[in-house]
Amino acid sequence: MKNLVEVIAKALVDHPEEVIVTETESDKSIVIELKVAQEDMGKVIGKQGRIAKAIRTVVKSAASKDERKVIVEILQ
Repeated sequence: MKNLVEVIAKALVDHPEEVIVTETESDKSIVIELKVAQEDMGKVIGKQGRIAKAIRTVVKSAASKDERKVIVEILQ
């Protein structure tokens, strides 16, 4: 899941070298934290959060076979 978020984020931003993705796992969930450069925040979130919602949907679909909840957080 971490690699998937990283590939998507790097494709969207102007500064792909500043993309940082961390993954924390527990028994029933996975938390993925995404950090990008301040000037790239709008590109990752999108108008009214549409791009962020799309990223979350893709990741949840990829994780559905594991029957684990995946949470994608975009941090500043």
